[in-house]
Amino acid sequence: MVSNNIEDLVLGTRLISAHSAYLSLFSNMATDFALTESANALSPKDMLTLPRPGAPLPNDIGDLAIVPITTHSFQDRKSHDSLSIVALGDGYTYDIPLPDGGDAFWLDSRTIAHVVTKDDTQSLYIIPISTSPLSSSPSSHLGTFPITTASAFRYNLSAQRLMFSAYVYPDGLVETVKEQDTAYENRGDSGLVYDETFDRHWDKWNGPKSKALIGVSLAKVGAKWVLGQTYVNSSPVEPFGEAGDYDISQAHVIFTAKDPQLPRAMHTRQNIYLVAHDGNDLRQLTSGIQGATRSPVFSPSGDKVAWLELALDGYESDRAKVVIYDLNRDVRFTITEDWDRSPDSIIFSPSSTLIYATTGDHARIKIFAMAVPPTPSSNSAQTTQPTALTFSGSISGFTPIPGGRATFALSSLTSPNEVYELSGLEATEQDLLAGRNADVKATLTRLTSFSSVGLQGKDLSPGKDFWFKGTAEGQDTHGYVITPPGFERGVNGKWPAVMLIHGGPQGAWYDQWQMWCNPNVFASQGYVVVAINPTGSTSFGQKFTDGINKNWGGRPIQDLLMGWKYILQEYPEIDQNRTVAAGGSYGGYAINWIQGNPELGFGFKALVCLNGTFDTTYNGYATDELFFFNHEWGGRPWDPAAFEASQKYNPAYTVAKWSTPQLTIHTSKDYRIPESDGIAAFHALQQLGVPSRLLIFTDENHLVINAGNSLKWHHEVFRWFDQFIGLS
Repeated sequence: MVSNNIEDLVLGTRLISAHSAYLSLFSNMATDFALTESANALSPKDMLTLPRPGAPLPNDIGDLAIVPITTHSFQDRKSHDSLSIVALGDGYTYDIPLPDGGDAFWLDSRTIAHVVTKDDTQSLYIIPISTSPLSSSPSSHLGTFPITTASAFRYNLSAQRLMFSAYVYPDGLVETVKEQDTAYENRGDSGLVYDETFDRHWDKWNGPKSKALIGVSLAKVGAKWVLGQTYVNSSPVEPFGEAGDYDISQAHVIFTAKDPQLPRAMHTRQNIYLVAHDGNDLRQLTSGIQGATRSPVFSPSGDKVAWLELALDGYESDRAKVVIYDLNRDVRFTITEDWDRSPDSIIFSPSSTLIYATTGDHARIKIFAMAVPPTPSSNSAQTTQPTALTFSGSISGFTPIPGGRATFALSSLTSPNEVYELSGLEATEQDLLAGRNADVKATLTRLTSFSSVGLQGKDLSPGKDFWFKGTAEGQDTHGYVITPPGFERGVNGKWPAVMLIHGGPQGAWYDQWQMWCNPNVFASQGYVVVAINPTGSTSFGQKFTDGINKNWGGRPIQDLLMGWKYILQEYPEIDQNRTVAAGGSYGGYAINWIQGNPELGFGFKALVCLNGTFDTTYNGYATDELFFFNHEWGGRPWDPAAFEASQKYNPAYTVAKWSTPQLTIHTSKDYRIPESDGIAAFHALQQLGVPSRLLIFTDENHLVINAGNSLKWHHEVFRWFDQFIGLS
């Protein structure tokens, strides 16, 4: 086709010229680019080969804990699993290699159960443990499950009951799963037919199976453990089925499940159910008008249960409140009505008189304790004043143990998980129960050093908090500065800088170890790292979190800009001609929005967009969880108010102004933000003649998990930045 339009010819000439310059740029790209690796720098490979400990699981008497650990080797390109037995108190460890991986949990104080999936069979083994010295005996085979999807195991010794989550067909029977699997796999086609939404979720297309909570007897008869042969489906309603989504007592199971009467993709409402071990006497404990629920737990006394409950259906980041249900008096009451924080998980104290809540607070994940008040006469809401017991780092897996102690994992900006013990909790409990403001007398002790060898000599920045006046009324906005090895104040204009933008958008940069966008990995490549928690971030109060609603490209972006300018003024050591930015998920959206609004004046020389939204309105149709868009933008994508809001802050309609070199990374199994968004952004940049590159991982979901892929990810990100702001 020949054009007679002179403007088309001029535009075509400009595009050809730009494309030629673009090809020239890439033909001159350094082929010898290498990541910085030195004794004092944390390279991506260093980070990826560090041990990855999980949270400790203590035994019933509180003298030992097991910690699952995964370590990746780039020599054989495999991840290797092990189980570390930690002596609580002195921190002595004993490691058990697990060449076939698997889940481990305690049966009693000296017996570990180990579940292994191999050769299309899932088997249960037992590992006896001795303490003089700390050691293990060879494992012995106990039995085989009729399925291969058992996970999220919980064992109650007094009930002699093992519970787990597994996928079953509509008949609910684990015994028929393998036969039905064979029939389904040999059905002769690959078609999947859907009559309602929630056709796919996260990284999988939903099929004919769903989760169920399965129970089976597991008892010690004399000196021998015996696994029962009768499996009972204890969940008449499909549960969420993860380890933190249910609990087991002497006679009952408590679990959270999506409301079966509502379309799952359009609602977040989860009910809390109580059911007998045999699956009978199902009892709904929630009101039926709430939003999501999580972390259901029994009190050790057995007369109460508790859970976290969000008020708004459709909003997964609403404030989580602690709800207690008195099973004897049939009364439900909220105890954190006026506490402006949102716990992630809860657990009762051994005395059942306190609740411990793992909670984000000012960019740390802390442990708070609160007294369980007397049961009121009717369903009600009240406030118990929580008291923080920890003040730095980020905690997971908090578990109280006998003797006024607790154990948990704690990570920080400078360390992956290590096992810690908190002792002396009796005094805190006495203060809280007496109604006094608890003077925290507990002692925090680190027990393990899993990563000490790998981090030896590494010059890691603990991060420096900074606060600035952002767009929020009545409160300042927070961020971290992480400086590179060798950084010194007073040498102006020396250091390049990178802004990292977190996802969520209701998320945060915490004092926490990250496997994705680890700030110290970026700092070790020579960058001053700026990580801001703008409007929409968590741990700073619910109003601050809610402030991003229908405002993605407004207040949060202004906060990022104001924080960025504040840092450039406070740190003249930064070379303002060598600044870049990267963000993932919502952070990727922010990159695309900054790309299309150069008048904001960030001044970045190169950008990296990781699984970011390109077209906000289209995402309301394509994402797996439709409720997310409907809340964030105030309705369905065609509803007038939502359409207007999503169009107002839609990067796709700013493409004409895109001009900054951009690397776009996306993953093919991301059903939250489908890969077409990344491809569209790349195609736009290519047609504009803007230096650009696309990196696709065909086997990853919303996160890049595989260690080899992660190393490639880091290499391409730093190589891209180096092309435009070179570190030399």
